[in-house]
Amino acid sequence: MLKSLLNAFKVKDLRKRLIFVFLMLVVIRFGSNLPIPGVNSAYFQQLFDSMSNNDAFGWFNTMTGGSFEQLSIFALSITPYITSSIIIQLLTVAFPSLEELSKDEDGRKKLTEYTRYVTIGLALIESVAMAVGFGSQGLLVGYTTASAARKFADIVIAVVGMTAGSALLMWIGEQITDKGIGNGISIVLLFNILSSIPSDFQTLYIRFIKGKNISTMVVMTIIIIAAIVAMTAFTVLLNDAERKIPVQYSRRMQGRVLTGGQSSNIPLKVNTANVMPVIFASSLMTMPVVIGQILKVDYGTIGGKILMMLNSGSWCNPDAPIYSIGLVIYILLLYFFAYFYTSISFNPLEIANNMKKSGGFIPGIRPGKPTSDYLDNILTYIIFIGATGLTIVAIIPIIISGVFNVSRISFSGTSLIIIVGVVLETLQAIQSQMVVRNYKGFLED
Repeated sequence: MLKSLLNAFKVKDLRKRLIFVFLMLVVIRFGSNLPIPGVNSAYFQQLFDSMSNNDAFGWFNTMTGGSFEQLSIFALSITPYITSSIIIQLLTVAFPSLEELSKDEDGRKKLTEYTRYVTIGLALIESVAMAVGFGSQGLLVGYTTASAARKFADIVIAVVGMTAGSALLMWIGEQITDKGIGNGISIVLLFNILSSIPSDFQTLYIRFIKGKNISTMVVMTIIIIAAIVAMTAFTVLLNDAERKIPVQYSRRMQGRVLTGGQSSNIPLKVNTANVMPVIFASSLMTMPVVIGQILKVDYGTIGGKILMMLNSGSWCNPDAPIYSIGLVIYILLLYFFAYFYTSISFNPLEIANNMKKSGGFIPGIRPGKPTSDYLDNILTYIIFIGATGLTIVAIIPIIISGVFNVSRISFSGTSLIIIVGVVLETLQAIQSQMVVRNYKGFLED
């Protein structure tokens, strides 16, 4: 990784792109610490301390890079964009007209434009809910004592600040994609998660190491490091694993030239959907819990108990095993989104038709529909393996956290999957751009 970055800095254009990405990350970090006027910055800190088992807020805070806890202008971060992406992709499957748009470049640009509009709308709704719901509970300074005009002004300032911040982050992500090294939104999310890791290690130190005798401290340190290294290695293996489908091309005459006869392959990644299933599943599980807190739902009621079941902080608790039903729902969502996201990004019938047009075939499989069915069967098997791997990485920290009652840990299996996936994608993007530029330089010489 370090070698790839050092080599990238030797290329002038790539160096400019990397510096641009770094400057954008500095802007994000600055905005994450820029409070909205008229808010009590200590409110969420006190709220988090009073809800030690509410991992929904912890995960939401992680995705915002700590901005949510400080209620800065980036308090909503890119979560509205992630949610809007889920909505647009679901609508793409439900409505044929939107599905047609996704098949060409101009149509995809139109869908991106729709995603932006939905993002702004969701950011507006979420910021209004937070400003009004939490404002009366102490979030806005002077909310209960100020005049109606001042109260309205404080709400408007908070709403405009959070909505504009979310829109700015979306724009920064798009700029990183266009003028940086690609994967803009993913890089913003990665940077937010990484910014929370130091506090997580501090929590682990206090929970398992601090105050113990020397031998226990050494053993626990080794166990923690070994567990992190093992999970990281497994996640890297999961992201790199692939099934190669052999393809043979028939020899044919084009004019007076005999072409074809080459052998190739179709690489099918085991983790075909990458980090998207965990992002989608975590977002859907977190949203109702956050809304419930805004509405001050009584956790003693049936609705409150359902929200407790959706909260990962209640899972795998030996004293309340009934809430672990939420873990089962989370696992099912991981499998669902793994199959769903792959189905909209990989079309076996289209690939089979393209192979047939170019004279390609899979040895032992007839071209056309049989090839499509074969690819679909292989893909179904591969997705199941990939989703199982994602599930293992995602639930191990949850089980450990529930059994050992480790609260306020934002770094989880989900975070690890996102970190590894985005880092590998970014390195591949950098290497691809270096290859393109070296190739151009070779042609120019």
